[in-house]
Amino acid sequence: MITFSKLALSLLAVTPFVLAELEPASPIHQVHRSRAHKLRTAESTAAANSTITKRAPALRFPFGSTKVRGVNLGGWLVLEPWITPSLFDNTGNSAIVDEFTFGQLQDYNTAHAKLVAHWDTWITESDFAAIAAAGLNHVRIPIGYWAFDISAGEPYHQGQYPYLFKAVQWARNHGIKVLIDLHGAPGSQNGFDNSGQRGSATWHTNSQNVARTNAVIKTLAAEFSKSEYADTVTSIAPLNEPAGFVGGTMLDVVRQYWYDSYGNIRYPFGSSTQGDLLEVIHDAFQPLNSWSGFMKYPNFEGVAMDTVSHSDIVTSAKFSMTWEQHIQTACNFGINTIGSYSSNNIWTFVGEWTTAPYDCAKYLNGRGIGARYDGTFAGSSRKGDCTPFTGNRNKFSNEYKNFMRQYYEAQVSAFERGGSGWFYWTWKAEDADEWSYQAGLAGGWIPTNPSDRRFPNICG
Repeated sequence: MITFSKLALSLLAVTPFVLAELEPASPIHQVHRSRAHKLRTAESTAAANSTITKRAPALRFPFGSTKVRGVNLGGWLVLEPWITPSLFDNTGNSAIVDEFTFGQLQDYNTAHAKLVAHWDTWITESDFAAIAAAGLNHVRIPIGYWAFDISAGEPYHQGQYPYLFKAVQWARNHGIKVLIDLHGAPGSQNGFDNSGQRGSATWHTNSQNVARTNAVIKTLAAEFSKSEYADTVTSIAPLNEPAGFVGGTMLDVVRQYWYDSYGNIRYPFGSSTQGDLLEVIHDAFQPLNSWSGFMKYPNFEGVAMDTVSHSDIVTSAKFSMTWEQHIQTACNFGINTIGSYSSNNIWTFVGEWTTAPYDCAKYLNGRGIGARYDGTFAGSSRKGDCTPFTGNRNKFSNEYKNFMRQYYEAQVSAFERGGSGWFYWTWKAEDADEWSYQAGLAGGWIPTNPSDRRFPNICG
């Protein structure tokens, strides 16, 4: 059994990370021309070599034959105001809306002490014991690029990486597998607060942003491809939720980045021999069928798709649906949409989903921003009162909890029938029990065994 000594962790906490050397920056128009060329040639080159005998070792988890049943450790190594609103409210500064401003608008020592206290307490080994007891086999751990690389003018704090090592050890202790997810990239890949900086998605507009992100993935792959992690770390997701909907060059940059990450993750250390880590790409909020044929076997090995569940997409139209329509939509998405894509392409997971039908949780849409459901979000029209549907589970009606149980069973059933598994978002939240797997277990709308069914035919 591998252990991490306190000395090693303390050294890691203070030692600057040596990232893989960045590719030299070049004007962005030149980058896009070269990307277009690479996009045209990557698949054709792979196809030309498809007759070569494959030598990829077995992956670290039997993806495909065993369903991934996982939960996200959200709000821990990447802050999210809605998961831990007290961390933001206690600053006394309403302009602090993400991890960037958390560092920018506070005294350094004050902010850092708060972060360390949060990292020490939000997730501990007892959480891993509870996750294992709930019948789950994976955790997805978000981490930001700033844990490895901070450039001039970026007010982030470091110190997260030692906790990732602790998490891997805790996971090993309890038989849990780990997916490491790069949740934030330089320039922000989506403009969401969970990317580190709320605002505009500019990651794709600067070649240096992409080069820095590639360097982080090389660092992660070089470390966690080591044999000492083979029993625990199964996969790396090189970028969470890139915003394909922003248009422009984003999708071209994302597609090339998935190719680059394939080399970085599947061929760590620049070797000519494939490793045994799975690369988990993302659909970039595009229809799954738009990715048909992309990075398929046999030209590519060890690649899976992370898709976005309807339950995790916040739109006004969603909140006009009845509970039964939510359930029917989940069944159709999992069985038909995911099923059609995954059966002809690559393993497909739902990386984030929830039992919450509405956007009522405090700060869910951002600190200082209201909810669409109750009309407090600018430009939205009121559908109903948020009070009964968010907060502490003790105030939830039996009817609401019964719906969430049905919604849970529908999504689990559909995602496993159509795809290769799922990661619930999220394990815990301070004041949004409808989003918390931990609270759902305590409240009874999430079973202690994911295979248990009160509604065995909910998806037909």
